[in-house]
Amino acid sequence: MTQRDRFEAIYDAYYPAIHQYATRRTGSPDDTADIISETFLTAWRRIGDVPEGDRALLWLYGVARRVLANQRRGATRRAVLVDRLHAAGPTFMTSSTDITQHFNRQPATAGAQSSLSVGSPARSALSARTMVGRKSGQAAATSGSWAYSSASAGEGFDTG
Repeated sequence: MTQRDRFEAIYDAYYPAIHQYATRRTGSPDDTADIISETFLTAWRRIGDVPEGDRALLWLYGVARRVLANQRRGATRRAVLVDRLHAAGPTFMTSSTDITQHFNRQPATAGAQSSLSVGSPARSALSARTMVGRKSGQAAATSGSWAYSSASAGEGFDTG
């Protein structure tokens, strides 16, 4: 029996059990799929370490348990990072307006948009960052005649 044949036999025999194990312990189908795929990826990579017979299922449960623990540790780290960013206060940017204001305060970019000629590709590219989430009139006022002509033609950037 080749390694591939052995892996396929293990997968076919124990996929339902690992799926049930992961489903009971996760909150979403995506997390369940991640647990299953990482468990069987480990089995494929370490096929020589997978025990024979029914002991293979116990080995797979152990792998799935460690994958789940790693997933939970990652979620905890992300939650702590989000809390730290929220605690940072005004330096944490939550909207395109915050980002635009931050960008405009930077010495290297302050006034860059106003120094570019209206209608130039560079100004259009620089202006594009301010368009998301703005109404057509706001977009036109931000970038000049190029946006105004598009907005007046009914092609505004209204996302709401």
